[in-house]
Amino acid sequence: MVITPLSAVILGIVEGITEFLPISSTGHMILVARWLGIPENDPGVKAFEVVIQTGALLAVFGIYIKHILRMARGVFGADRSGLDLLVQLIVATMPALIVGKLGGDWIKGHLFGTNPVLIALVAGGILMIVVERWRKMRAAGSVEPQTAGRPLSDMTIRFAIIVGCAQVIAMWPGTSRSMITMIAALLLGFSPKAAAEFSFLLALPTLGAATAYDCYKHGGAIITASGWIGLALGFFVSFIVAWIAVKGFLKFLTHHGMELFGWYRLALAAVVVYFLMM
Repeated sequence: MVITPLSAVILGIVEGITEFLPISSTGHMILVARWLGIPENDPGVKAFEVVIQTGALLAVFGIYIKHILRMARGVFGADRSGLDLLVQLIVATMPALIVGKLGGDWIKGHLFGTNPVLIALVAGGILMIVVERWRKMRAAGSVEPQTAGRPLSDMTIRFAIIVGCAQVIAMWPGTSRSMITMIAALLLGFSPKAAAEFSFLLALPTLGAATAYDCYKHGGAIITASGWIGLALGFFVSFIVAWIAVKGFLKFLTHHGMELFGWYRLALAAVVVYFLMM
């Protein structure tokens, strides 16, 4: 067993904090696993890190239960806007599913390492700072710059496809799925709140599919790597921490935007480089 109960708790905390913040959960998990002495290339470890995302996903499910119920009513013809949102999420999910199916093993074999994560952290940090400053300049004439932009109800199939294609870039560890999808939505003119909402809802089918696939493919390896207790601890901790993190992030985003997270990414990359050089 390479993941002890204590390591499982630590990984659960990291997953819960970072999954929906634009700072890359995968990148942090890789770096923390290395710090804990957990082998990065163990298939059970990689699958464990994906599976405990389910706890974080359930937190988002609970927070956005009203949207989930709207989509459910839409399936039965009782809410057209809910059906539209469901179709948009399905369309936005498809690019990542296709690329993940065709190139998932190659990505895990070549990009799940410290150097690729560092490159993505720096590139993503710079992109966030530039886009956030551009967005604030555009919204400067608004009474409330942080809420300026399109609402979620303005999402269309075309916009959803663009956000979905951007999500493919997040398969490079360290990029951050939430970061790249929110950036794409912001560039399309959506408000920070609407961009975050669509990004978080998009995580449900995207990460849910990835989790189901890894459970099917590496189920036995996960239990070997962490045991049932470790898996349960990682799952439960990530759920609690993600709920708190998402609520706090939405409140922060409404008042301050995302630029601070861009600087965090650059600072984290600098710290990692420093320790690697020691």
